[in-house]
Amino acid sequence: MNQGSFSSNWTGGGVNSVALGFYLNGRANYKKDKWTWDNTMDFIYGIVKNQDEDARKSNDRIFLDSKVGYKISDRWNLFTSLNFLSQFAPGYDFSDGNRTLISKFANPAYLTSSWGLEYKPNSEFMLRLSPFSPRFTFVTDTDLYLTVPENYGVPIGDKVRSEWLAFSSLLEWNKKLSENVTLLVRHQMFINYETLAFDAIDHRLDVALTAKVSNLINVSLTSLSIYDLDQDDKIQFSQGLALGISFSRSTFPKE
Repeated sequence: MNQGSFSSNWTGGGVNSVALGFYLNGRANYKKDKWTWDNTMDFIYGIVKNQDEDARKSNDRIFLDSKVGYKISDRWNLFTSLNFLSQFAPGYDFSDGNRTLISKFANPAYLTSSWGLEYKPNSEFMLRLSPFSPRFTFVTDTDLYLTVPENYGVPIGDKVRSEWLAFSSLLEWNKKLSENVTLLVRHQMFINYETLAFDAIDHRLDVALTAKVSNLINVSLTSLSIYDLDQDDKIQFSQGLALGISFSRSTFPKE
């Protein structure tokens, strides 16, 4: 939570504002013999309200991942997974002074199924390589193309784009830098075999740095970078810095 206010005669200038946000991260993992079932949930949402303006989003992210693996060696697993990406609330473009809808929940949304090999040398690092990775892009609002002509790659008039012949990879590094500082780096790549070209490869990079100040207070720095020609021909970047209340609960064995 962040808040600032100024008196009407404040000569330094400024605008009254209130900002609120949350970051919810969850893990649910199961292991028996050579089988594993790992589930990840990352939710981020933030909103800011400046005086004389409507409330606007400052951050919005949904990441869900579920993977079943079978161990074939000390560091390698066979796996299949489902991955879902979207956002919670409508997004608007304010660049021309007006509020123009450009996205919302399931507009777009990405559901990716992956089959392949996973390299996991330790509990901190993981790399999945999937030579067969169908992806489905959803845009459920068939009128969204009026403000987003690219329609996120979905043919106009349709609600789903299917990409069956594709490769994907997912790299995740969750490193405890010190007793109170943790770094999470996650990179996703998607290559459609049918439109194979260097500038047509999709990239998504999530970075989260969390520092624990006390048992209940932490500082978090999050960023998201996206390169996807179906959205924009340039790299998209967002970043957020927050100081807030942190609560953690775990049933994982300490070892």
